[in-house]
Amino acid sequence: MSVVADQALSARVGAELDTRRTGLIELSHAIHADPELGDQEHHAAARCTRMLAGAGFSIAAVVGHPTAFAATYGTGELVVAVCVEYDALPGIGHGCGHNVNAASAVGAALGLAAVADDVGITVLALGTPAEETRGGKVDLIDAGYFDDVALAVMAHAAGEDAVGVGSLALCAWDVTYDGRPAHAAVAPTAGVNALDAMVVAQTAIALARQQLPRDDIVSVIVTSGGTAPNVIPAQSTAVIELRSPTIAGLRQTQARIRACLEAGALAAGCTLSVTPKGHEFADMRQDAFLSSAYQDALRDRGRDVPLREEMGGSTDMGNVSQVVPSIHPMIGYDVQDAVHHTADFASYGTTESADRAVVDAAYGLAAAAVAAATSPVQRDRLLALVAERHAALGH
Repeated sequence: MSVVADQALSARVGAELDTRRTGLIELSHAIHADPELGDQEHHAAARCTRMLAGAGFSIAAVVGHPTAFAATYGTGELVVAVCVEYDALPGIGHGCGHNVNAASAVGAALGLAAVADDVGITVLALGTPAEETRGGKVDLIDAGYFDDVALAVMAHAAGEDAVGVGSLALCAWDVTYDGRPAHAAVAPTAGVNALDAMVVAQTAIALARQQLPRDDIVSVIVTSGGTAPNVIPAQSTAVIELRSPTIAGLRQTQARIRACLEAGALAAGCTLSVTPKGHEFADMRQDAFLSSAYQDALRDRGRDVPLREEMGGSTDMGNVSQVVPSIHPMIGYDVQDAVHHTADFASYGTTESADRAVVDAAYGLAAAAVAAATSPVQRDRLLALVAERHAALGH
């Protein structure tokens, strides 16, 4: 397809977003004003689906996940998934800007619907809950929602624009040591001190850090360690997060930290329980063509988006990117010196700068998908990957 034709399609996407701009900003503000934690985002999901249904999308519930949804438009062979995430953080609301993420994703879906028939796509807007906790996108992968998807897109709120930013593989564990209580003065030898096990484990982890790979991160908080100083603690608990640049690296660090935890149990004579918190997050693979197309599109909006290939945080969009060619660019707006996961960052989520980011990101995502759908080479590449996935799944 010629450049002129691509420009014409992009212009139609932009015109659709101009028409929808007020509604998209109202959506962003409403989600921001009504923050809901993971798996409790009933209002946010309902607001998104109402807007999509009003534009002709068919809405379907996701069985077993009441705050997820699947909204479809069009009948084209090439399926474009737009991931809509809208969960907030405890105590600080949208300190990660998911109101911007959600509204920009809905906007991208609406922009793509305006040209869906012309470019031969089906638009699949997926409501993906609990990104901040257990990783709702993994449930949708497991349930088959990405089996037919050729490419997936979403943008993430940030203090500056960027494409290509990676994310670390992550897992979180609930750790419990069980011992035996006893009076610390009258019968200390009768007790088995669960807090001692935790102290030994923390010490072992601290020593292990010097020999872990440079970019691996281990974070620990102790959540309980006894109730009275004259009672030997019968139980201690902690939450541990492990991060590594790749899933393979995460596996190695998991084994090392698990050994540290077992050392604590052995030293204190306690029993150890390690329970995963939610799904593991995979590292993010940014699709080169889609990233470049997003950069090109954002120039139309006056944004010169840099390529930054350093590692960022962690996201379940990484899991999607391991299955489907994906992009997860940063859409920047003025947050002064605020950083993610703070109340300060949340306070900038409904500014004029953030509102512009909603519409600009929507345009960039939709235009990138259109560029892929209208390039014969890219379309063939993406559909071939879908066919390979079907073969692997036995479809």
